[in-house]
Amino acid sequence: MARKGTRFQACITPNLVCQPSRSSILTGLLPLTHGVSDNGIDLPAETAERGYAATLARHGVRSALIGKAHFTTSHTFEPTGSPECRESSANYGDDWYGPYMGFQHLELMLEGHNHFPPMLPPRGQHYERWYHADGQGEERTRLYRQALPPLSDAHETWNSALPVAWHNSTWIGDRTIDFLRRHRDQPFCLWASFPDPHHPFDAPEPWCRLHHPDEVDLPQHRTLDLERRPWWHRASLEGRPQMANERLRAFREKSSRTPVQTDGQLRQLIANYYGMISLIDHQVGRIRIALRDLGLDRNTVVIYSTDHGDWLGDHGLLLKGPMPYEGLLRVGLLFEGPGVPAGRLVADPVSTLDLAQTFCDYAGTALPEGAHSRSLRPLVERDDAHRDFALSEWDLRPSRSGIALQLRTVRTRRHKLTMDLISGAGELYDLHEDPDEMDNRFGDPGCAGAQRELVDMLRSRPDDARAPLPQVGMA
Repeated sequence: MARKGTRFQACITPNLVCQPSRSSILTGLLPLTHGVSDNGIDLPAETAERGYAATLARHGVRSALIGKAHFTTSHTFEPTGSPECRESSANYGDDWYGPYMGFQHLELMLEGHNHFPPMLPPRGQHYERWYHADGQGEERTRLYRQALPPLSDAHETWNSALPVAWHNSTWIGDRTIDFLRRHRDQPFCLWASFPDPHHPFDAPEPWCRLHHPDEVDLPQHRTLDLERRPWWHRASLEGRPQMANERLRAFREKSSRTPVQTDGQLRQLIANYYGMISLIDHQVGRIRIALRDLGLDRNTVVIYSTDHGDWLGDHGLLLKGPMPYEGLLRVGLLFEGPGVPAGRLVADPVSTLDLAQTFCDYAGTALPEGAHSRSLRPLVERDDAHRDFALSEWDLRPSRSGIALQLRTVRTRRHKLTMDLISGAGELYDLHEDPDEMDNRFGDPGCAGAQRELVDMLRSRPDDARAPLPQVGMA
């Protein structure tokens, strides 16, 4: 796709975790405006109705989502009524396919990350019911948990014995191709939403063996250096979640406290992670072949991206957290299709929240007034279109890691600034001179001019957040 289409070199996520970033992709709004400022907060249905899926549906485009939605919370203390809630899912029968959050057609999986294998019907949604339909679901789950040799001692890493035909990535590929066949004669916008790559690192055969651990590249800097970072780096790693529910608190603490990995363990983990990505790439290849075989490649734009990145040993870290290093903040973004130049590289900073207006642009319409999203189509098609910066934001409550943070990040071609609005602390990196983000220049007189410009960019955020933005530390 990168060779045949256009690649964005500096696309960032509007938030560092799943639910807020996915809600921004749908609505074209920054997280503090759509209200999902962290995981565990449900996207309001009325806000979703102003997103791209509902907008396209109102203009005659069939809007669909297959796979992981994650606009509302799965694990809740009581039923919420959402089809994504484990405790409410049994209320949605086999004949339910939407509507939901503006999408007219849905085929959902509730988890996708196999900390929690597909639940038994009547709970679950389309994937879970398919997985258990022939009565062999429990045997499949046993095979999923079975580790194939060579065994790994890396964190949450094993070669799964689950037959690849039953893997959720394969199911999404199958269901997406079926949708294309059934809707080839009408305008559509389909989000094929793969939950991988995600921990646990559990690719099935043969994908778990595709990348040999000895051949993967390790991050250049793989040790914690908290003494040279803002205070919240250490505090978020060492703090304890403050939650009344002890079971949920213990789960969150465990999932956010990853053990230090040796280089050998990191190689095993990364190789399996690449295997998960390669399985998705295979499904994307199948989808692109189906588009060609159905004659849809002549009038369909394919866009490939994700909700956020992951640390894979960068700076001694794994998974996600409130440190927006490039491995977590920056995401891939590829365009391919009619009117998309081949081999084009866009270096300007953009955000995945821009996808919503982009989809509408290609369909000949636009999001309702007030959206933050700006179409990426001009950057794809024109040499005179440019962007100066992109924003990311995350409000963390003590329930995540024991501390409250109001993080604001701005990314330009050259610099990246992150500030905590409560304490005024920050970090500033010159990505041209310091691409590995080792030298924090926040408060450095040599970067005073750049810092002032970056703070002005943060201040330019529209004043439409659901809660007032505090001004502490913005100077």
